[in-house]
Amino acid sequence: MFEARLVQGSLLKKVIASVKDLLNEATWDCSSTGMSLQAMDSSHVSLVSLLLRSDGFDTYRCDRNISMGIKLASMAKILQCAGNDDAITLKARDDADTVTFMFESQNGDRVSDYEMKLMDLDTEHLGIPETDYDCVIKMPAAEFQRICRDLSQIGESVVICCTKEGVKFSASGDLGTGNIKLAQTANVDKEEEAVVIEMNEPCTLTFALQYLNFFTKATPLASRVTLCMSGSVPLVVEYKIGDMGYIRYYLAPKIEDGDDAS
Repeated sequence: MFEARLVQGSLLKKVIASVKDLLNEATWDCSSTGMSLQAMDSSHVSLVSLLLRSDGFDTYRCDRNISMGIKLASMAKILQCAGNDDAITLKARDDADTVTFMFESQNGDRVSDYEMKLMDLDTEHLGIPETDYDCVIKMPAAEFQRICRDLSQIGESVVICCTKEGVKFSASGDLGTGNIKLAQTANVDKEEEAVVIEMNEPCTLTFALQYLNFFTKATPLASRVTLCMSGSVPLVVEYKIGDMGYIRYYLAPKIEDGDDAS
């Protein structure tokens, strides 16, 4: 038997909203330690890794490991039926081909349940190597979202240039160029507004803005975002999910035309 309950059900709604436009379907792996999901987007350009630890749920039970293949757009539709203040419980039997969602209003006077069919998905787990990154940038999530949105008006790619002075985001296109520079802030009153850079060596890489804009759908989950960059390895964009886990997006840098590497 698998059962997981979140009193703050809106958290689960935000989690699914942050991945459903990038992933059509994915397998939730449920074990005694929590729920995790790892999947590449349909174009095989980016990777999503998501963890919800069991101790972050209000009640959590998983007698044996189960994998639930889920169409994320369908899950999002069902979660739309839950009020933002509802508690959400997920239930599945060990050999089930369905998962049940139960929504309870705060005062308990309204309870609804929805059953969704599971899918058989062929999933391969990609080993994500531990990497020491050249640059780690921690910044307000809303600021990163705004930069990606604004520069999308200018071009399709963003060049992220990180030095110890700060980080610069640049885009160019038919209409011209745009540059946004953020200085490292040392003594800011509010920690969540700070821009913090840990740098071993400077790094300049180019990424597709279309995907970064997909990643920033996770902004409602966290006030801060962490960007980890190194030459020739994928960028990691990480949002913490409260105290219970994280969502990490991986995106390979664009190889500029003129390089022979493909």
